[in-house]
Amino acid sequence: MSSTPKVLFGFHAVGVRIKTAPQSVFEVFFDVSRRDARMRQFVDRTREAGIRLIESDGLRLAKMCGSHGHQGVVARVDPLAQVKSLDELLEQLEAGGGEPPLLLVLDGVTDPHNLGACLRVADGAGAHAVIAPKDHAAGINATVAKVASGAAETVPYFMVTNLARTLGELKERNIWCIGTSDDAPKTIYDVKLTGPVALVLGAEGEGMRQLTRKTCDELVSIPMRGAVESLNVSVASGVCLYEAMRQRIL
Repeated sequence: MSSTPKVLFGFHAVGVRIKTAPQSVFEVFFDVSRRDARMRQFVDRTREAGIRLIESDGLRLAKMCGSHGHQGVVARVDPLAQVKSLDELLEQLEAGGGEPPLLLVLDGVTDPHNLGACLRVADGAGAHAVIAPKDHAAGINATVAKVASGAAETVPYFMVTNLARTLGELKERNIWCIGTSDDAPKTIYDVKLTGPVALVLGAEGEGMRQLTRKTCDELVSIPMRGAVESLNVSVASGVCLYEAMRQRIL
């Protein structure tokens, strides 16, 4: 085990790790005052996996993970090995000759809850990675991991120094960069998403930065028929990614 384990919390995040990589779980702390069925089942599964269980209380768990949203479950785990760079991932995809790359690019998403939800959507829709700029984005922390419900462990998240340059490098690899904008004449349903695609979304309200917008190959909108003008970025990510998945499995 690593000498510097990381912390996961919440039933989903910890449960997914126990299911997919039990050998990486160092120990699990649980709130002994919770005696409901969900906790009993969780404790039984953890014990069956041969993982050390430690009785604790809500206050100690909150201090461990920096949040009161732990649901009574906190785990100390070893980080899972992932591809080290975006180039490495893309080279693996090219060498594999399978499904073309499907990437989610987030420009200006600084809220950890939004990032966690985007990672969860990306995992569900089969995206190969999520990309964000280092200077204008949230990083992976315990809150992100909890909201992502395990997806922070399964979806590579690359923070790049220069997002516009990275988009340019994607284009050199024949990956079509499609940005979302409220004023775009085409909708997400009007474009072909079966080839190599990077879907670029900005933060709610501000949207993409101007240079990011200019670097995209094409801009599309999400149809809005109600009174609100835009969707939360994680919801918008879900609309776009699942449309790509729909086109790819037909």
